[in-house]
Amino acid sequence: MATRPHDDDAPLALVPTRRFLIFPQVSRPVFVLSASVILALILFAALFTGPAEAVFAATQAWIADTFGWFYVLVVTGFLIFVVYLAFSRYGLVRLGEAFEAPRFTLQGWFAMLFSAGMGIGLLFWSVAEPMYHYLQPPTGGARDATEALRYTFFHWGLHAWAVYCVVGLAIGYFAYRQRLPITIRSAFYPLIGDRIYGWIGHTIDAFAIFGTMFGVATSLGLGVLQINSGLDYLLGVGESAWLQLLIIAFVTLLATGSVLLGLSKGIQRLSQLNIVLSVVLLAFVLVAGPTLFVLRMLVEGIGDYVQHLPALSLWNDAIGQSGWQDAWTIFYWGWWISWAPFVGMFIARVSRGRTIREFVAGVLVAPTLAGFVWLTVMGGTGLEMQLFRGIELGAAVEANVATALFVMLDQLPFAAITATIATALVVTYFVTSSDSGSLVIDMLAAGGHTDPPKIQRVFWAVTEGAVAAVLLLVGGLGALQAASIAAGLPFAVIMVFMCIALMRALRSAEPITPDPEEREPDPPEETMGEIDHVEPDDDDAEEALPESPESPESPESPASTASTDASDTVESSEAREAGDAARPPAGDTPASSDARDEASSSDERRTT
Repeated sequence: MATRPHDDDAPLALVPTRRFLIFPQVSRPVFVLSASVILALILFAALFTGPAEAVFAATQAWIADTFGWFYVLVVTGFLIFVVYLAFSRYGLVRLGEAFEAPRFTLQGWFAMLFSAGMGIGLLFWSVAEPMYHYLQPPTGGARDATEALRYTFFHWGLHAWAVYCVVGLAIGYFAYRQRLPITIRSAFYPLIGDRIYGWIGHTIDAFAIFGTMFGVATSLGLGVLQINSGLDYLLGVGESAWLQLLIIAFVTLLATGSVLLGLSKGIQRLSQLNIVLSVVLLAFVLVAGPTLFVLRMLVEGIGDYVQHLPALSLWNDAIGQSGWQDAWTIFYWGWWISWAPFVGMFIARVSRGRTIREFVAGVLVAPTLAGFVWLTVMGGTGLEMQLFRGIELGAAVEANVATALFVMLDQLPFAAITATIATALVVTYFVTSSDSGSLVIDMLAAGGHTDPPKIQRVFWAVTEGAVAAVLLLVGGLGALQAASIAAGLPFAVIMVFMCIALMRALRSAEPITPDPEEREPDPPEETMGEIDHVEPDDDDAEEALPESPESPESPESPASTASTDASDTVESSEAREAGDAARPPAGDTPASSDARDEASSSDERRTT
C-alpha cells in the first residue's frame, strides 16, 4: 500500500479549490473538464438532433454488444465482494473512529435507506416492467407472471444495491476511517498515494460527475414522460416534446428553489413528503386492489427470485441473442453504475458509525425488500387485472409505457385523486433527485467540500435539466437508456479498482483480529489523511445521535499517536530522544507522550 510521505506538520487536506469565473470554490481541473464536456454534448445534441440520435443509438448498440458480458460479470462480482466483506473479519471495522456511535437510530437509518431506494424510476417501471416481461417473456417461452416478477426483482434487487454498496463503503471508509476527502478519488489512495491530488484524481472525479449527471438526467427524463402522461390523464393536455420541455423547465425551477432554501429546508422536507405520499399511495393500492393476490405474489416472488438468483446473475443470452438483455439488464446495470456516486455518497454520509457488517446488511436488505413490496403491490395489481379481470392493461403499456401507472390506477376507486397523488409524487421525486444530484456533483467538483456555494449547485441543477431535455429531444426513452449505458461503462472500470483499493487498505491498515476485550479493531495507527469531517446537524431527523469528533490536536486522538511506527512501539523513550524513532507531532505535550507510551505498552502486550 502506498505510504503517506507527509510529516505531521503537513497533514493531508481537501483537494485545492479556487474561484473560477462566477464560481467561488471549485477544483478547476475537475470543473473545467466535466462542465466543458457536458456543455459540448448539450450543444451538439441541440444543434444536430438527427446525427446526435444516430450517435446515441449506435453507441448503445456497440456497448451492449461488446461489453454486455462485462456489465454482467462486474455487477455480480460487486455483490459477491460486499457479501464477503460483511462475513469476513473486516465486518467489525467501523466507518469512523473506534466505538463511534452511529449518527442515526436504526429506525431512522432504515427510513433514509428506503428513501434512497425509492425514486422516479421505481414509479415509472413498477407497473410497466412486470407487464412487459409477461407479454414478452425473456426466455421466449410461455407467458408466466411469476417469471415476469422474477426478472423485475432481479433488476431492482440485490445486484442494484450491491453497486451502491461498493461506492458507499469506499467513500465511508476512506473519509471517516482514513480521514481523506469525501470524493471518489480518495478510494484510490492505497493504489496511487498522493497522486490522487493530481491529474489521475481529477480524471476519476470527472468520470464520477459524468456518471452522476447522465444517471440523474435519465431519471429526470423518465419523470418528465410520466408527469406528461399524468397531466394528460387529469387535464387532457396531450403529450408532446414541447410540453415536456416546459415541464422540465418548470420542475428545474422548483429544484433551483429547493437548492436556494438549503439542505435542511429543501431536500429534507421534500424527502419527508415523498415518504408520506409513497406510503399513502402504496397502502391504498394494496387495500383497494387484489390484496390476497398481491400478498401471495410477494411471498412466491421472493422465493422464486432467491431460487433463480445464481443462474440469473451470470445469464448472458449467449445462445438466444434475442436482444432482450441488451434492452433491459444491460440498461439497468449501466443506470445503477452511473447513479452509484450519487447514492453511494448519500448512504455513506448517513451511515457514519456503522460497521461494515451493519452497512452491508442494511444497504442490501432494507431497500431491496422495500422495492420488492412496491413492485409487487403495483406490478402485481396490474398483472392481476390482465390475468383475471379481462382488462387489457398490456395493450396500454405497449402503446405508451409512461401511462402504465395511471391506467392501473384508473381501474381502482378514487382514480382522479390517486392519479393526482402519483403525479405530485413524480414531481417531488424529480425535485429531490435534481437537488441531491446537484449537491453530489458540486461536492465532487469542489474537491470534497460538503457545503459548496449555492451558485454552483444552481448551475449543476440547471445543467441536469438541460441534459434531460436534449436527451428527450434526440431520441426519448432510447436516448435516455443509451446515456446511462455509455456513462456507466468507464465508471464500472473505476469501481473495479475501488474494490481492489478497499481490499488492500483493509488488509494493510486493519488488525487481523481485535483484542478479546474490544468490540472491534482500533482505527489505523497512521491514517491516510487528517481531515475531520464535521457533518451538519440534521435538525429534522428524529433521535439523531450527537457527534463529538476528536480534534486533531487532542492529546489522545488517533492523529497524535499516528506518527509512531509499529516498530517504534518496542523502543525505549531514550531511543526516541536520540532521534531513532519517528519525529513526534508538532505541539507534543507530556499528555500526548503518556498516551503514546500507553498505546506502546498495549501493543507490546498484544504482540506478546
